[in-house]
Amino acid sequence: MALVELRDVVKRYELGGETLTVLKGVDFTIEAGEFVAVMGPSGSGKSTMLNMIGLLDEPSEGTVLLRGEDVTTLSDRERTKARQGAIGFIFQDFYLIPSLTATENVELPTLFGGAGNKKGREKAIELLTDFGLGDRLDHLPKELSGGQQQRVAIARSLVNEPQVLLADEPTGNLDQKTGKEILDRLREICDSGVGIIAVTHDPNVAAYADRRVNIVDGVIDGDDALAREDHDA
Repeated sequence: MALVELRDVVKRYELGGETLTVLKGVDFTIEAGEFVAVMGPSGSGKSTMLNMIGLLDEPSEGTVLLRGEDVTTLSDRERTKARQGAIGFIFQDFYLIPSLTATENVELPTLFGGAGNKKGREKAIELLTDFGLGDRLDHLPKELSGGQQQRVAIARSLVNEPQVLLADEPTGNLDQKTGKEILDRLREICDSGVGIIAVTHDPNVAAYADRRVNIVDGVIDGDDALAREDHDA
């Protein structure tokens, strides 16, 4: 069973009295332990597709399934509940809360999910320690490097143990060396059974993927299996 599936998804927006069709009948699936790079020119529909997969928006037509369940017509509240524990998000700009420590930023999703402060705090500390940030637990985002902030953001995305991670340009604000470290970590997470979908313009990200999906003008123009590369060198 696919973790997430889009079936003939169309998305239209009304802008200034005109109808803009951003997605034009998209079919897409991702399985457990699969790393998919979604690529294409700016304005092609990549981010809109990611929003559909992440249940952040609903299609104008078509069907979205999460672990085999049709979630297309859920209310906003129901979609939020469905995302919890199923989907995690990683962003180019980190979106850490400046006034919260690394630990507090990571545990925040558990508070919304009702896991309770103690359990969430323990999981946050465990993840940050595993990510090499055990000595940065009480640091604010401004006291961390870009790579450290992204690791905090990844830990936050994992704290509710999601089955799918959605990454929007995850290395966009990082230097090449730090970007490689983040991609190595994402590959490890994927190999543990988590599905990862990365929207990117960076061919280095695609080099870590199992599949590359190209989207052009709102339609998928290629969905290709990729040969795994050795990134240890």
